[in-house]
Amino acid sequence: MSLATSPCSHPADGRCPAGEDPAKRRQILDGARRAFVRMGFDAASMNDVTRESGVSKSTLYVYFRSKEELFAALIGEERDRYFSQVEALLVDARNPEETLTRFGECLAKLVMSPEAMHAKRTVIAVASRMPQLGRDFYRHGPQRGLALLTAYLDRACEAGSLAIEDRTLAASQFIELATAGALRRRFFDDEAPETSEAEIRTIVASGVRLFMAGYGARA
Repeated sequence: MSLATSPCSHPADGRCPAGEDPAKRRQILDGARRAFVRMGFDAASMNDVTRESGVSKSTLYVYFRSKEELFAALIGEERDRYFSQVEALLVDARNPEETLTRFGECLAKLVMSPEAMHAKRTVIAVASRMPQLGRDFYRHGPQRGLALLTAYLDRACEAGSLAIEDRTLAASQFIELATAGALRRRFFDDEAPETSEAEIRTIVASGVRLFMAGYGARA
């Protein structure tokens, strides 16, 4: 259960200990998200977060020591949402074409969502002076997703439905195929329209065909 929805550790008296009220934490995170989106991560200050969230500075610092912690918490929420959806899709090792289609469409929608695009742009912008933020973003996000897909490809190969020597490389290739062309356009052009569901289905279907042509057990 995430901290955003967890009950207080000691709720007997009806009050949460300092820093453990999930509603207050939610209020702060929502305010921080608005401040970062409206002003940009660099320009926004902790004072801006207090104004947006409607809490005092002393309350804010009980929950988060810096705006870097706030940003990391917001990324963590998006990451948890993403993995809760994709993990449930990678289960049917005997039907990789159908499984990869569902996974690819979910992956494309999530990584190209406005929230995800804003987070990626922000991480890239600050990574040179906050390298740990960039490393954590990669290790707990893209690298974890790559490991999940690689593990699925391992199971599919063991089931005889795929034939792949380098499963990690194949997983990386599929992730690129699922967002081919659209992700980079959205990343670099902030005026580019959101990729429609029809476009995503077309991109993913083509990617799955290529993947199965190369790695399908009967390829």
